[in-house]
Amino acid sequence: MNARERLFAALNGEPTDRVPIWLLFPYHQIGCYVDVQTHQQYRRVFEESKKYAIMLNRRSFGARCFAPEVDIRWEEEDLEGVHTRRQIYEYKGKKLVSETVRKNNSTQVKKLIRSDEDLEFYCSLPLNTDKNRITQELESKLPKFMAERAEFPEEYGSMMLSMGEPIGDIQHNCDLEEFSIWSLTHNEMIVDFLERAQERYREIYNFCLDHKMAEVYFMVGSELAAPPMVSRETFQQWIVPFAKELIEIVHGKGEKVIQHFHGQIRDILSDFVTMAPDALHTIEAPPVGNCTFTEAFDIVGNGMTLIGNIQYDEFRSCSPEKMAENVRNVLDECEGKRLILSPSAGPFDENPSERVIENYLAFMKTAWEYNHEEKGALTT
Repeated sequence: MNARERLFAALNGEPTDRVPIWLLFPYHQIGCYVDVQTHQQYRRVFEESKKYAIMLNRRSFGARCFAPEVDIRWEEEDLEGVHTRRQIYEYKGKKLVSETVRKNNSTQVKKLIRSDEDLEFYCSLPLNTDKNRITQELESKLPKFMAERAEFPEEYGSMMLSMGEPIGDIQHNCDLEEFSIWSLTHNEMIVDFLERAQERYREIYNFCLDHKMAEVYFMVGSELAAPPMVSRETFQQWIVPFAKELIEIVHGKGEKVIQHFHGQIRDILSDFVTMAPDALHTIEAPPVGNCTFTEAFDIVGNGMTLIGNIQYDEFRSCSPEKMAENVRNVLDECEGKRLILSPSAGPFDENPSERVIENYLAFMKTAWEYNHEEKGALTT
């Protein structure tokens, strides 16, 4: 099997010759990770990954959230060593302002939505739901994406689109403390906002699927409104129905979905069974998370592929021998199950230690070589 064949066999729940290894970084640069192709130290990992790992070339693609009549602009100023950057939303004479202030080595951030009144104004803004306008915006971005697709060697894996979910349109602009309170005091308003935002996401997903832009869709949203920050009931209102519909849209066009979730997942795993992605990343055991692979497979059965779960901090602190042991333990625990082995996070260190690089190499080589005919690869 090559990497692409191994990836899709795993996502289909079919036997693989080896457990697929995913290091999370894409082929083309993405803002949250260093550029592994050009970074002097990570390039060693990138080159070795061509032999050992699958690659999902994660790209973002979307259209603006609000209608054009909402004036959204940036302002910046430098004054006596203090750099201030503001984002301003203005509509019918009212404003919301976020602010990031940097001085020396400190940064202070004021979110766009900081009060009940801010939330109410934000949720009243007209959203970008006009199909023709959304289509025109997406078409203008399509050539750049297709150029990257043409550059990506298909045998490495697959293009993967990450386009968000309705909850991201509101959560990223809020203080988390207030966000939890609003789940109790402004629930109906937020649900209404999410329902209207979903109109845009339907158009975006259908556009990408109709243009056959990617075979895999990466959904990052479920962790943004989950216990213990909000109740499970809120999770089932703000996340489950919207993600479930988008997953059904993707599956209806024959493509695959990987959902992403960091955190305390055990008590809501059955909700992911309801949403029904092809795979779920990442299952985190204690003390970082609250769910082992064994516990997770007891809940999801053979219904989806689980992805994980070596913590990124282990790449910084372990010896290569310990990293190899960790990998073998995961493969033993998940023997015969639907597994893709991965770190919990991608390479975001601009200046990684040599130990980090050594551990990436140990991670890949151990998983590739460890008794692969019996361990890890799906046999059922």
